[in-house]
Amino acid sequence: QVQLVESGGGLVQAGGSLRLSCAASGSIFSIIAMGWYRQAPGKQRDLVATITSGGSINYADSVKGRFTISRDDAKNTGYLQMNSLKPEDTAVYYCNAGVRLVRDQSVLYSFWGQGTQVTVST
Repeated sequence: QVQLVESGGGLVQAGGSLRLSCAASGSIFSIIAMGWYRQAPGKQRDLVATITSGGSINYADSVKGRFTISRDDAKNTGYLQMNSLKPEDTAVYYCNAGVRLVRDQSVLYSFWGQGTQVTVST
């Protein structure tokens, strides 16, 4: 199968920056799309940003102009550069990938990482 491992979370002061990474490994034929989601305590998991293999990008309104999503297909890795962080950005950030597997290229599978905590202090 496929494993997604996030890294780069941590504690940062408001106005600071963090860069999250999501490394995918396993029997990957292609990664069609990668996305970042976040979940604050007591709230639902919300979309932050997505990027497709064709380069189409989508951002939540709350992060537009501050966050940048990117991907390195050679490394099967996605990134989320987060600038001008605010306390309301505090959440567990999850990586998601839409993947076609080597053993079954006709089906699009969805995989999630384990999450990485981002805490923004005032």
